[in-house]
Amino acid sequence: PAVVDGCDIVFLGLPHGASQALVPDLLGRVGHVVDLAADFRLRDPGLYPLWYDEPHTAPDLLTEAAYGLPELFRDGLHGARLVAAPGCYPTAAALALAPFLRAGVVEPQGIVVDAASGVSGAGRAPKPDTTFCAVDEDFAAYGLTGGTTGAPDGHRHTPEIEQAIATGADGSTLDGAACVSVLLTPHLAPMNRGILATCYARPTVDLDSASALAVLADAYAGERFVVVDERPPSTKATLGSNTAHLTARVDPRTGLLVVLCAIDNLVKGASGQAVQCANLAVGIDEATGLPTVGMYP
Repeated sequence: PAVVDGCDIVFLGLPHGASQALVPDLLGRVGHVVDLAADFRLRDPGLYPLWYDEPHTAPDLLTEAAYGLPELFRDGLHGARLVAAPGCYPTAAALALAPFLRAGVVEPQGIVVDAASGVSGAGRAPKPDTTFCAVDEDFAAYGLTGGTTGAPDGHRHTPEIEQAIATGADGSTLDGAACVSVLLTPHLAPMNRGILATCYARPTVDLDSASALAVLADAYAGERFVVVDERPPSTKATLGSNTAHLTARVDPRTGLLVVLCAIDNLVKGASGQAVQCANLAVGIDEATGLPTVGMYP
């Protein structure tokens, strides 16, 4: 609509697939576009029919879109005309795993992400599975892979996580990470908001809990929206904030690396991160208008 003409920035919060029809025209009429749907997150247009059930109608813009996870891809967001705001699960999983892939200390294959989300992650539209009677006192997995019905297999955030953790800060694929593979199992938790992602990977070097924490601390040194702590993160501590809470352990018995990340799925996992990206795109302090401390306790 003409009302957007001359706007500095426009945020799109549309159903998946709808932004593709609008963005090519919008980019000629406004300064910047931040899309909160999945339409411009994946660089490979061939993935959209597989995971979103329809071909991409503006594939030329996929390489122009900046992926909106500032702590990992900040340089690409400065002045970006088109920003693809990440999904909530990919935000938590990528913040947890990317430092270890970039440091070259874990195997890129066989990574497991178990993530639990609050009901708000399913949106506001009424659905039988998200009514009070369905979710109260319940905890269930969904979007499972390996089904026998012929339906789409796995959760559609899977390729987004794989792309994010296989990509370096400069946008290039990390050495040895082209074959990255992630098994994502999402869960619906009986809470309003929040995501807790528990991620598992096999170290390729001698790694203990202290050195694993050091990898996170080094990667996020100076980041205002990331807290690295030895204590396990909780979703309630992130409530209403744009901050991610992370920790890491190495299990001495199995040798597996375990990384946990908690975020508010509606803030760092959606609108707050979109504002953070918009701030970077227009050249102001990225923390403008964003809370760093949760509302609880």
